[in-house]
Order: sequence, then structure tokens, then C-alpha cells
Amino acid sequence: MAVAQMSKFIIASHGSEASDLLETLQQEGICHILEAEKAMITRDAPELVKENGRPRDAEQLLQRLEKSINFLITYSKKEGGLDAMLAPRAVIDEKIYNNVISDKSIISIVEQSEQIDAEIERLQGEYDHLRVKLEHLKPWKNLDTAVEEIGPTEKATALAGFIPLQNFEDLKEVIAEPGAAIQVVEQTTTRNACIIAALNENFPDVQKALRQADFEQVNFEGMTGKVRDLIDEYNNRIEKTRREIQEKKEQAKKLAEELLKLQILYDHTLNLLNREQTKTASPATQQTVLLEGWVKRDDYKKLEKSISQFKASSLQKLEPVEDEDVPVEIENKNVIKPFEVITRLYGMPKYFEVDPTAFLAPFFALFFALCLTDAGYGLIIIAAMIYFIRKIQGDKKLMWMLGICSAITVAAGALTGGWFGDAVQKFIPALGPVREKMMWFDPFEKPMIFFILSLVVGYIHLLTGLMIAFVHNLKQRKFTDAVCDQLTWLVMLNSIVIFGAGKSGMVPARIGSIFGYVALVPAVAIFLFSQREGGWAGRLGMGAYNLFSTIFYLGDVLSYLRLMALGMVTAGLAMAINVIAQITRDIPYIGLLVMIAVLIGGHLFNLAISALSAFVHTLRLQYVEFFPKFFAGGGSPFEPLNKKYKHIYLENQKMNKVT
Repeated sequence: MAVAQMSKFIIASHGSEASDLLETLQQEGICHILEAEKAMITRDAPELVKENGRPRDAEQLLQRLEKSINFLITYSKKEGGLDAMLAPRAVIDEKIYNNVISDKSIISIVEQSEQIDAEIERLQGEYDHLRVKLEHLKPWKNLDTAVEEIGPTEKATALAGFIPLQNFEDLKEVIAEPGAAIQVVEQTTTRNACIIAALNENFPDVQKALRQADFEQVNFEGMTGKVRDLIDEYNNRIEKTRREIQEKKEQAKKLAEELLKLQILYDHTLNLLNREQTKTASPATQQTVLLEGWVKRDDYKKLEKSISQFKASSLQKLEPVEDEDVPVEIENKNVIKPFEVITRLYGMPKYFEVDPTAFLAPFFALFFALCLTDAGYGLIIIAAMIYFIRKIQGDKKLMWMLGICSAITVAAGALTGGWFGDAVQKFIPALGPVREKMMWFDPFEKPMIFFILSLVVGYIHLLTGLMIAFVHNLKQRKFTDAVCDQLTWLVMLNSIVIFGAGKSGMVPARIGSIFGYVALVPAVAIFLFSQREGGWAGRLGMGAYNLFSTIFYLGDVLSYLRLMALGMVTAGLAMAINVIAQITRDIPYIGLLVMIAVLIGGHLFNLAISALSAFVHTLRLQYVEFFPKFFAGGGSPFEPLNKKYKHIYLENQKMNKVT
């Protein structure tokens, strides 16, 4: 339930065994290795930063594998459906994995896929080109003249082209004067395909008229013979090309049976590339590679044991320098761990900050439940999360978190009588007594209870944030910060609340008056000492502003009324769906079916939008109201060198999250 303690180390490894050492470290997955630019050793010895070059062979192989996989995956017989979407990676055992990565002949699969891909691309280009040519010829299918005869001769010139219908008659009259002839070969809805012939001496005038009529000339360059014969020829060539493409695709389908081997080799090469990139990015001399980095303190013994296997490598623990950026990893118990999703989404804490996960977890679950307040919806989400947890590959923290939140939602729904809105009262009245026994209050009959509950939990949430900051500052021996920035507010806010309770008669008026005077002490302290830098004029000015910001706490507390609002909206919409379903039940013949469809569709829709709203607004209350009281974030995440798999899962081996 805290930020993991880190130890800094440096490993000196002879170049001959550095790659093997990195493979062992990658297998262990416990070391965060620094690049040369970030390593402290290079600050004192910048000559250790060397241009070692990139592992181009591994990069090129990875690119070829990726291209081949993307090509063959379109021809593979992969199962579809939701299960395939949730678990897209193949599960294999370590024996198959080792056999594949040691098989040198697999590169021939890559070569074949590249060849087939190139052939299909070439044939497809040829096919498209032929189709364009064919479309180009179709308007001229009734032309009896060979296409090579259309053009200039010794005494006359003939042109083929298109004339817009609206310009045709005018053009016909204009070109008749210089003695030109025009023949319509084909007419479409918008233009005429024409042959125009004129004597060469009159041709300039004809050309001018054609330009004015928006004449679009057609070129038959490279073609000979009559158009109908050319169309037949192109149709034959298109069919032949189509058959060749289909043959190549059949070859690709057969080759796609070897897709898994390429995926295994891809993941192996990816891990190899990560190791080599780590090696080339680390400080080094001519003979030695220096690996500077971080390991969790609890894993340092394991690191020592791993390094001891290598005779030409040594490990030394280093003391971090002041203000060094220490990578951060958070560690929490099983029930709290799923809520790390919320912390990581916001940003990791700094190394000396508090991990907020354990503190936000109960509030997040409670707020989510209050936003839904429907036991039926909670049960549906629990069932969905159980399915996803069983089927999905990779990180399942989000599913576990939503499952926990939904379990609290079931309790909240039972206490407020929400079972798919008022479905029990409308459709199963026999269960009414059971529902009432579990109820604490009905939000629609006693909304003030929900109103006060939202404000109380919000106020406690805000005070918890201040308390966390107060205790953390005490542990860091920042006593002035603890007293002036947190304790003063804790005392003043609670004193104001008790004073208000005294005025409303909730506590004796005398006690309320006493706390009214008590509130003046922290108020003066806030005015004088909340700003402790700069001149006294500036400090008092900021102190006055900080004291005025007490009013902002009222706004913060009121923002928690969104819990009540969302809970009431969820219940209200569910009740409306039940009313519509009840009305449709009276439709002759199909009433029952329509009612069932309305209930299922309506409640699923309400569940989707309400659950999304509950998640988003609960998230907002953590990030906007809670975290600023004690948490800044911005820490660098602990990213150990480990094995990552994009396409496969290894049996009986803990796998890392997909990148």
C-alpha cells in the first residue's frame, strides 16, 4: 500500500557476455535500465556515450515479419466472435516456441509471402489499368474504323472525343462553315462520343470551335484494330489477370497456415531488438557495457543472484544523488490493486509522495454505487465482468475494479430499493416485502436523506485528502507545512461545521458558539502563515485570498450532489422504462414480446449510459476534488526491461501486458 522502495545499481559487463546478461535481466523483468543520456555516470564521464549504431538486422527482420503478418492475416482462417476479440493471441507451450525460433527455414515463409504480396500488388495494378482502358473503349464500341486511322493524314485530320449535349448543335453549325464533318458514335445522358474530320487547311478554325464547345479529345495511342476487337481482347486479359490474382490468393491462404510461426518469430525478434537497443543506448567503453538503473529494493537479492552467473560482470549498489528522478512503482494488496487503474490514468506519484490508490479505492467504489443505486444493474455488471475476466487476455485490473464497484452497487441498490427501478413493485409484487426489509430509505419518498448523505460523504472525502497530506508532511518532518497548510484547515472547517450545527439545533448552541470562537484561531493562522515566502505585504495578501477560499470548500462539497443527481436519474429512467413496458403489455397478440423487448433494450441502454456517467463523474470527484488536497503526480513510471508479447501467450509463464 505504498510507493515501492528503489535501489540504484550499476552493472559493468564485458562486451562478450553483455547480450547474454541482458537476456537474463529481460527474463527476470526487474531492472529499469537508464539510457546513457539519463545515466549519472555519463555526467562525470561524457566520453562513455558512444555511437554504437542501431541493430539494423533485427529492425529489418522485424519490419519484414510485420509486413508478412499483416499480409497473411487477411487470408488466415481465424475464428471470429467476441471470444476472439477478447483473446486474440495464440496460446502455445514453451517447446513449440523454442522449436520455431531455432528453425532457420522460417525465413523462407517471409520470402514467399513477400513474393506473393508483390505479385498480387502487380497483378492488381495491371487489372485496374486494364479496367480503365476497357471503360475508355466502351463508348466507341460501334466505331467501324480502325483506331490507328484516327489522326492526321496528308490532307485531312480526324479527331475522336466527347462533346457536351448542350453544346453539340451549336458546334455542328459552327464547324459546318469550314467544311468539317461530325459523326456521333455513341450518345450518353450528358455527352456525345464523336468523330470529327476536317481538311488540314481548315483545321485551326475547327480546333478553335472545339475548344469553345468544351471538346474532350480521346487518344487511342498504342492501340490498333477495331474497338470491338480491342474490347474483346481487354476482356480476355482482364479475366486472365483475375484468375492469376485468385491463384496467388489461394497460395497466400495456404501460406497463411504458417502464420503462427511468423508471429512467434516476430515476438522473439521484438524482445531481441529491445535487448539490443538497451545495449546500444547504454554507456560503454571499448570493451565494457555499463548498465545503470533501478531495481525494487525487495528484488535486489534476486538481481545479485542473476549477475553472479556471469564471470565477466559485476554489480555495485549506488547512492542516489539529490533530486535524482527515481522511477516509481506502486504496490497494493489484492483488493486495492485493481484501483491502480485510476492512479495510473492520472499519473504516477513522485517517489517521495503518497500512493493515493488505497485511499481512493473505498470512495471510488462508494461513489460509483451511489451514482447507480440499482442492485439489478450491479448484478448485470458483475456477471459481465466475470465473463470478461475469464476470457480476456492481458491486464484485467479494470474488470476487477468494476466488479468490486458493482458489488457495492448491489448493496446500495438493496438499501434504496432499486431493482431495475421499480420492477419489483410493478412486475413481481410478491417480492415486495423482501425488498422493503432490505431497504434503508426510498430516495423518491425521502430525497433529503440522499441529499445529506451525498454532502456528508463528500465532506469526509475532502477531509481525508487534507488528513493524508497532514500525516505525510509529519512523516517527512515538514512540521510547518503540516500545521499551516493542513491542520489549520482541518480545525477551521470542522469548527465551522459544528458552529453551523449549533445554529441549526443539531448540537447544543453553547458548544456551537465555543467552536465558532475556536475557528478564529486557525483563520488567523491561515491569514498570517499560509503564504510563507516573499515580503510581508505579499504574504498577507495571499493569506487573505487563501482565507477567502474557504468559500471554495462549500462549492467543493456541493459538487458531491452529483452523486444524488445521477442516482435519482438512473432510478427515474428505469421507472420510465418499466411504465412503457407495462403499457406495451396490453398490445394484442404481441404485447408480451414487445414488453420483454422494451425491458431488455431499455434497461441495457439505461445501464450503459448510467454506468458511463457513474464512472466519469466518480473519476472527476477523485481528480478534481480529492487529489489536489495531497497529490501532485508527475512521477516517472518504473519500466523494467522485460519480455513483451504482441501475438502469443506462453503457457505456464507470467506474461507481460501488450504494448
